[in-house]
Amino acid sequence: MPDDRRTLLADTAIGVLAEAGIRGLTHRAVDRAANLPPGTTSAYYRTRQALLTALVRRLVALDQAELQETGSRTPVPRSADELVAGIAALVEQRLTGEGRRRSLARYACAIESVHQPGLREILVPRENAGRQVVHDFLAARGRVDAAERAVTLLTCVDGLVFDRLVGGGGVSEQEIRGLVAAALR
Repeated sequence: MPDDRRTLLADTAIGVLAEAGIRGLTHRAVDRAANLPPGTTSAYYRTRQALLTALVRRLVALDQAELQETGSRTPVPRSADELVAGIAALVEQRLTGEGRRRSLARYACAIESVHQPGLREILVPRENAGRQVVHDFLAARGRVDAAERAVTLLTCVDGLVFDRLVGGGGVSEQEIRGLVAAALR
């Protein structure tokens, strides 16, 4: 079951990175957090770079799977209010709520990728069903630049998520809706 152990270690590394930061991500810290004997992580990922690369690949795989699943079960919103409510819920509940740790790890990896182009290649934004929902909503309203506007809106949402994570989340759900609505306009 080497793949299962590799997945466990990558998942654990995501948590360690979120809790301890990039400097706290060590083989020993992952071993401890996974309740595995010392040396287990380094047996699977010999170098820190190999561990970080596995972590980033797993993070992207988890994010893509979640975005595909969310987008595929979410119909194109019928109104701007529906789209705003859906995005606000994603920010409030998923990205800064239950998925806060993964969001923190994602940002740490994005910053680290500035110095490690190999990580940047893995983190390059990909098409997904969530982005497609926003695109289809805008296209249905006659926006010829729907693709660009979808990226702009989602970039603004990303900034909102970052601000909530770094600033401590002092923005209410109503304020999030207002910010998303302003970005949509």
